[in-house]
Amino acid sequence: MKKLIIIKYGELTTKKDNINFFISTLKENIKNMLNGMSANITYDKGRMFIDAEESEYENILNKLKKVFGIHEITLGYELENNDLEFIKETLKALIVDEEFTSFKVETKRSDKTYPINSMEISRILGGVVLKNKEGVHVDVHNPEVIIDVEIRNKHSYIYFERIPGIGGYPVGSLGKGLLMLSGGIDSPVAGYLAMKRGVRIEGLYFESPPHTSEAAKNKVITLAKTLSDYSCYIKLHVINFTKIQETILKECPHEYLITIMRRMMYRIAERVADCQNCKVLINGESIGQVASQTLTSMSAINEVVRMPVIRPVACLDKIDIIDIAKKIETYETSILPFEDCCTIFVPDHPVINPDRKLCEEYESLFDYESLIDEAIKNATVIKVENKISEEHNNVL
Repeated sequence: MKKLIIIKYGELTTKKDNINFFISTLKENIKNMLNGMSANITYDKGRMFIDAEESEYENILNKLKKVFGIHEITLGYELENNDLEFIKETLKALIVDEEFTSFKVETKRSDKTYPINSMEISRILGGVVLKNKEGVHVDVHNPEVIIDVEIRNKHSYIYFERIPGIGGYPVGSLGKGLLMLSGGIDSPVAGYLAMKRGVRIEGLYFESPPHTSEAAKNKVITLAKTLSDYSCYIKLHVINFTKIQETILKECPHEYLITIMRRMMYRIAERVADCQNCKVLINGESIGQVASQTLTSMSAINEVVRMPVIRPVACLDKIDIIDIAKKIETYETSILPFEDCCTIFVPDHPVINPDRKLCEEYESLFDYESLIDEAIKNATVIKVENKISEEHNNVL
């Protein structure tokens, strides 16, 4: 009998012909997450198994709880064979150290040639528990403990505890996207939700010194670090937006400042995304939350790019977004009082239904293409992981 960490896939099992790709991607992500630990990972189409030192179980489980693509985690026991008498004797030994008063047994057979059906096995094993554990009773509706038994082709497994995973698809299994990451509450949540659907993200942050501070930048780096806990690392592209923002302030009517600024950001984001082989842009826009997020505004801003734009929180209200931010531990960082370039120079009455032709007219007042070229040429990249690497020039 060997103790193992057992991983259940959940949604991945619906992939049929592509399941091996998704599972192998999940294995690689887990391997990267557990880098430096003595963990041996094996898998088949039904389960993944991690053989490790018990002293490392707690650390491993904490990391697995942040791996997308995992439906459920269990600490289980692998039995050498599928003989029912052997399963009964093993169960008798295991329940000695388990504390419970009510229970039920659930059995699954991936080996459908096994001569006894699942319900009958559960009945037999339930009888073993009742006979060998004093003061316990069966409760099929609300048991204190569910005793899970799985009979597979070569081995059987027994486990007593189910730990929920965070589901979704393995990060990277569905391509890469560029997250427009600000210091607010919404964009980190958007990045988390995109990763949950299998998208590996890179981040794009616009700074505007001296109007924005180093503290504001460090805030975004911290948010990227928190998100990297779900994907091992995140590349954060930092764009100096000062010249562009000051030019817009000088040349354009103030009610259009935010609209023109966002159009410039989108143009830059698409250029960076193309160079990094990202297939989509991702942001934290939520319909109606601010002036630039009315449907008319989003349409006017979106028209400057051809690349698809994903808005994972578009139809969530603020309370929903805050709840997720707290769960993924970005909220406390997001509410730190450091302004980013989306919140400085905000006009008293920003346009909420911008005219596209006016946008083009105001943009024609300055040479934004050269400003964009310069901003991208001088971009820097920070690789955010367990430790934050030095900045380096990003030649795009």
